Order: sequence, then C-alpha cells, then structure tokens
Amino acid sequence: MLSPEAERWISTFLDAQAAELDAARNTLLAYGRDLKDFARWIERRGKTLESAGREDVEGYIVFCDAQGLSQSTRARRLSAIRQIYRFAFEEGWRSDHPALQIKGPGRAKSLPKTLSLEEVDALLAASRTIGRGEFERLRNTCLMELLYATGMRVSELVALPVSAARGDPRMLLVLGKGGKERMVPLSGGARKALAAYLAARDEAEEAAQAERKIPPSRQLFPSPSKDGHMTRHRFYGLIKEIALTANVDPAKVTPHTLRHAFATHLLQGGADLRAIQMLLGHADISTTEIYTHVLDERLRELVLQHHPLSKDG
Repeated sequence: MLSPEAERWISTFLDAQAAELDAARNTLLAYGRDLKDFARWIERRGKTLESAGREDVEGYIVFCDAQGLSQSTRARRLSAIRQIYRFAFEEGWRSDHPALQIKGPGRAKSLPKTLSLEEVDALLAASRTIGRGEFERLRNTCLMELLYATGMRVSELVALPVSAARGDPRMLLVLGKGGKERMVPLSGGARKALAAYLAARDEAEEAAQAERKIPPSRQLFPSPSKDGHMTRHRFYGLIKEIALTANVDPAKVTPHTLRHAFATHLLQGGADLRAIQMLLGHADISTTEIYTHVLDERLRELVLQHHPLSKDG
C-alpha cells in the first residue's frame, strides 16, 4: 500500500502530464506503474517521495538491476523518476532535484524484429481460416490486412471507429499517440477485406438490435470490454494463433513485428524515410531511421551468403 502523500504526488503529476503534454493513456499507465514501484521501495526504507535523496534514487536503480530488469526498463523507470521530481521542483514541493545528476543505464539500440514477405503472406492467408464462423474469419482477415497495409500500432487498430470505414475509403484517419491524427492509405487487399467485414458487421449488429441484445456500437471491432472494442491482449493472442496456423514461429510474430515489417518492406521498395515517418506517426525522424539499419543488416547478410568472394574466408 502506498501512503496518501505518494498517491497524491503521483496522481497530480499524471493529471498534469495528461492536461499539459497531452500524454497518451498507455504512457500515463506506464509512468504510474513505475512511480508506484519506486514509491513503495523507498517507503519500505522509511523514506517518502518528498524526503528521498540522490542516494535513494541510485539505490533503487541498483535494486532494479539486481532484479534482472532490462536496460531499457531501468532507463524508463529513471526517466519517470526524473520527470516527477522535475515537476515537484517546479511546483515548489521540493527545493532540489535528487535525480538530476544521475547517469542512467541508457537504452540498448537493438534492431527491431521484422518478418519476410513470405512470412507476411503466410500470416495473411492463415487469417482467412481462423475463426469460429464466417464473421470471425472476415474480422480476423480485416484486422491483419489493415495492420500490415497501414503499419498502425495495435492500440490504434483495435480502437478504430466504425465511421472511419464508411464509404469505401482510400485513406483511414488514425488517432495516434498524444491524440495526434494522421492519414494512412489502404491497399486494394485491405480495402476489400474492410468492405467484406463491414458488411458482415453491420448485418450482425442489425440482427442483434432486432433482438434487443446490444445497442449500436461506434467501434469498428466491437467487444464487451470496458472500452467497447477488442482489447490489445485479445488481438495479441489471436495473432499468435494465426502464426501457428501459418507455420511461422509465434515467438517472432507480434502486432509490433507487423508494424516493423510494414516499414522495412516500404524502405526496401524505395520509399522515402520522411514518408515512412509520417505513416508510422513518429514524432522524430531518428525513431524511423532505425529501419535503415535493418535494411543495412539484410543487405550485409545477402552479400555474405551470395557473393562468391565471401566464401573465401
């Protein structure tokens, strides 16, 4: 249990992040989890967020390392601690910033995992066979086609409003991180899958309304969940099932690897990096530039495997 003081600090900080910086819901949830873990740790040692010093923050990061947490997780937690103490300093809750001079563990620059064109084709084909009936098969096909055709984040995909799909659109309006909107084009296959699923969805909803079982939904992928649409966790499980059917290693198939495949395949096809940045909704071009390293690695492997001189040693 957290003290009321720690609860007040964290909730006030998160409210400010949401209001002033328009932080995304998932970002706020991550900040909240990290800060509550830190607050519980220092309170077990007789300190509070208000009284903790630099040595306490450093001790917590060492503790996280001893727990086996990854470099990126430790860096994220230190970032959250720095931000709440910066906020506390600006609000006058503290006269110092105990985490300001602490050097973080940094973030490991690992290349994103991606999928080959053949693996993506197998996944798309398998999605057409997964489901308890025709409606679910059409829905699963639509989900996979949209994910690969647009490079959307899974949270953006499952939360699409049904209004976005009306009128056989060539482009989808996507609500991204921080409430920022962007337009993403649809491929022919994605438009066909979307139209087929939308017809089945509307028919099923009309039948349910006639029986007075459910009210009309504004979600493209409605669900009884709290948010009214398919959850990210449900889609995560679904994509693993599709991978098994497609004979693609489920360990390498996640919604995010489809997003990486979208970007990598565009780059391989000659797309401009700035265009890919806009399609992915990256705020900074440096985030998108990692895909050039993925392409460099692929090209290096091709040379080592197929160049005749590479066999000489």
